[in-house]
Amino acid sequence: MDLIAIRKIATFVEEERHEFGPPPAAPLIRGTVAVVMNNPYAGGYVEDITPLMETLKPVGKEMAARLIAAMGKRPEEIEGYGKGAIVGAAGELEHGALWHVPGGWGMREVLGHTKAIVPSSKKIGTLGTSIDIPVHHVNAAYVRSHFTAIEVRLPDAPRPAELVYVLAMTSGARPHARVGGLEAGDIKGEDGQR
Repeated sequence: MDLIAIRKIATFVEEERHEFGPPPAAPLIRGTVAVVMNNPYAGGYVEDITPLMETLKPVGKEMAARLIAAMGKRPEEIEGYGKGAIVGAAGELEHGALWHVPGGWGMREVLGHTKAIVPSSKKIGTLGTSIDIPVHHVNAAYVRSHFTAIEVRLPDAPRPAELVYVLAMTSGARPHARVGGLEAGDIKGEDGQR
């Protein structure tokens, strides 16, 4: 049995050109890509679910490449990232946790320059369930200017035996970020935190 059967891929990109105050020099580009697929472990308890993680790695990599292209950016222009999962009602939260490795690995493979852990969220849901994907700086988790979230919602997913896996990226900080803390230009890049 094939572990993966993708029903659909949804990509969303937005361009923020103004946020009160003066217009920024360049718009902030924010994007998400979501894959809706079968949950091979839905409907009952399966002890070893880890085979799906390895099978998902090429999916994560393809999604990351697709999102960067949709955003019209080069990998080195991506400054923020995050990931998440919505598990249909016939699955368990742990099926969403399977996305930690392939989602993060896929983005790191395509971006090629990241050091910070990829923030994540997961939940159980039904058709139209929304999820907020946390985002922070790709090289230093403590850069406050890049703390944000992007909401994702697909009206027809997840069905009970489906999974929705999501990647999110941004091209920069929040418009007019001014709450202090570590500046992106001051990142040391030694531990993914500072």
